[in-house]
Amino acid sequence: MTSEREFMEYDVVVVGAGPSGLSCAIRLKQLAAAAGNELSVCVVDKGSEVGAHILSGAVIETRALDELIPDWRAQGAPLDTPAGDDRFVYLTATHAITLPTPPQMNNHGNYVVSLGNVCRWLGQQAEAAGVEIYPGFAAAEVLYDEAGAVRGIATGDLGIGKEGEPTANFQRGMELRARQTVFAEGCRGSLTGDLFTRFNLREGVDPQTYGIGIKELWEIPAEKSRPGSIVHTIGWPLPSDTYGGSWLYHLKDNLVSIGFVVGLDYQNPHLSPFEEFQRFKQHPSVRPLLEGGRRVSYGARALSEGGLQSIPRLTFPGGLLVGDTAGFLNVAKIKGTHTAMKSGIEAAAALHELLCGTQADPQATGQQALTYRPRLEASWLWTELRGVRNIRPAFRWGLLGGIAYSALDTYVFRGKAPWTLRHHADHTQLKPAASMPRIVYPKPDGVVSFDRLSSVFISNTNHEENQPAHLKLRNADVPVAHNLALFDGPEQRYCPAGVYEYVRENNAAPRLQINAQNCVHCKTCDIKDPTQNIHWVVPEGGGGPNYPNM
Repeated sequence: MTSEREFMEYDVVVVGAGPSGLSCAIRLKQLAAAAGNELSVCVVDKGSEVGAHILSGAVIETRALDELIPDWRAQGAPLDTPAGDDRFVYLTATHAITLPTPPQMNNHGNYVVSLGNVCRWLGQQAEAAGVEIYPGFAAAEVLYDEAGAVRGIATGDLGIGKEGEPTANFQRGMELRARQTVFAEGCRGSLTGDLFTRFNLREGVDPQTYGIGIKELWEIPAEKSRPGSIVHTIGWPLPSDTYGGSWLYHLKDNLVSIGFVVGLDYQNPHLSPFEEFQRFKQHPSVRPLLEGGRRVSYGARALSEGGLQSIPRLTFPGGLLVGDTAGFLNVAKIKGTHTAMKSGIEAAAALHELLCGTQADPQATGQQALTYRPRLEASWLWTELRGVRNIRPAFRWGLLGGIAYSALDTYVFRGKAPWTLRHHADHTQLKPAASMPRIVYPKPDGVVSFDRLSSVFISNTNHEENQPAHLKLRNADVPVAHNLALFDGPEQRYCPAGVYEYVRENNAAPRLQINAQNCVHCKTCDIKDPTQNIHWVVPEGGGGPNYPNM
């Protein structure tokens, strides 16, 4: 395991083949070709293929795609379900009350898509432009030079046994060295967290706040299908002090994307986002749509909801951050693809200027693309996020207070209120279990509601069995001594994949069992654990979910 790694050198290495990373890679190649320059660009992704780990609702706004690939229609982009009617609904336990649709949620001109398939298509465009893409290779380590600047990444070693020993299949990871490294890991990236600490990138900004999005893809009877129809709900089944809501998006081929988001700043440790989603599907306005259909796929992913006030410093010696890694989601629109792509586009412009401009030094490493943030601040992305910056934090006043303030901010101040509301760290918000009401969830009926393990099965999640667990405890005593004692073991409820369970064997003391093979890479545990004792690191490349059409 101490043998020297082989290495390859590039001008730019991009970590993550999501919308932001692929957009950055494509734009870099476009700019270099237009200027007659040569730039070598490589993209690595931990999924078994491009799109395998991509999960989103998704309704996509094409503004950034229009900039990146203006003839995307002629190029066969998989955007073939135009958005139709929009409904915004408040649910009680028995009724569905249609409310006026907020202007930010007007989807005229947008498309209902599988974001995974959009990324697969973007990957094809990137490869056609000369980008090298390596799926199935997990970026496990940031490389630094003698001066402490980022010098690239190393992929994880393969063939490591459960106890950390090399097996007969051992293969050393590869170093991918670069003049600049772009971190496009998505929400709560494992390498990005180390960068935050090393370069103090979060100094002076609010903590990031997150939600967990849980999604199922259903095939429903043809007579119920309404391609392009879009419904968002708030209210039941969540208590009024918990942020969240649902979506129902009709695609072509009788498919429906149905999902539920719960803000991870919730206070009741008895709450289970997964069970709230299963309960939501039993609502009398939802269940009839699903009856007679079949569940095709399942997945979950955390999303960054902090917006403008939570955006960290974006550049550091040798690299920069793009997409949901940095937190560019527009939570009021419930959209982040167009903003992620725009951040990649502007990052590429800054990188091209740094690497190929008149003042560029072809041999230099460890520089910063300092024009990146000014480019963003001058773009429509910054204007968009500034206008909705107070929407998410307003829900600290509960559902009705949040709606009331959001209406005031939108219609009276028009996003220009002379103040900015602040965020708090999600992991600090749980209250002791003894002080919060217990929640009794109904058993799954196997018709529209299901258990975790059958759900994980249809996410096609798989990890090589003989490898170290990629979910690390910083202190093995904390789960029982603190989490179980004070919060009744919230890990077993906030995880949507059954990774964490407290077991008692032969009347022995309870212990936390980590079923790492079930992990769908949502990152919720890394975010919500009350003492930040759980550390999510990448497993072997190619492990995790394999989402089809998600």
